[in-house]
Amino acid sequence: MQPLAKNPKGVEKAISALLLVGIAAFVGFGVCYWQNAAYWTYGALLGLGLLAMGAAFIAWGKYLLPRGPFVEERHALASTESERSAFAAALMERGAGEIKRRKVLGTLLGGSLGVFSIVALFPLVRSLGPLPGDKLAVTDWKKGQRLVDINGNPVHITDMAVGGVLTVYPQGLENTDDGQAIDQTILIRVQNEPFTTKKGRESWTPSGYVAYSKLCTHLGCPVGLYEQQLELLVCPCHQSMFNVRNGALPQFGPAPRPLPQLPLAADSEGFLIAAGGYNEPVGPGYWERP
Repeated sequence: MQPLAKNPKGVEKAISALLLVGIAAFVGFGVCYWQNAAYWTYGALLGLGLLAMGAAFIAWGKYLLPRGPFVEERHALASTESERSAFAAALMERGAGEIKRRKVLGTLLGGSLGVFSIVALFPLVRSLGPLPGDKLAVTDWKKGQRLVDINGNPVHITDMAVGGVLTVYPQGLENTDDGQAIDQTILIRVQNEPFTTKKGRESWTPSGYVAYSKLCTHLGCPVGLYEQQLELLVCPCHQSMFNVRNGALPQFGPAPRPLPQLPLAADSEGFLIAAGGYNEPVGPGYWERP
């Protein structure tokens, strides 16, 4: 059995060139995707790589594989021992020659498939976005930041009456997506004098103000309802209720843990500021907790 090509070595060189072009195109696609290049480059390079590899496959099958179809006269299926030995010897000799002659092509083919498999993962990996880092555990609240409303107005210690409720943000982050998503905090004036929600938090409620994360610890819904008579924060999604006087411990509903409390203070001008950041992650837990 002989290949169809009259010049197998020339065909092998052409196929090698096509496979090299395919490898280069796949590598270029991966680099462009990782660097967020122009969209048209993705399709151009990926299309060129697939086209080159496909042309190499077609040429390989058309010009380098043995001729066909193959017809064998019907005869007794059983072979003699000598026939089997002769066939095995011929097959080993012919197969070894083919493998040796096509070693370079096999290497290039494996390389092109390997590179394509790797760069095919790039869209999946890069499309996941940047790594979250510590964003799941840390907010943007820092010591000394003023509390402001959605319009950026700072909150003075005399602004709210007892029972008043306001959603606040760190100054400068009130109109950003990140600030509204994770930093939103519910500010309540429970009474006119400081009080203690938990041991160690004696100075966290200046003039009766208390602040808790607005993200429910159940599924992250906004806890924006305040029942003044019962002194409970209420999540409207699944009716979890939190007592504002004892550290926002859950009193009812599926919430598994208290709302994190933001320590408060007042600056020299009487504006409310954060005395520190939250000392635990806000929102629903992504870790196991009792």
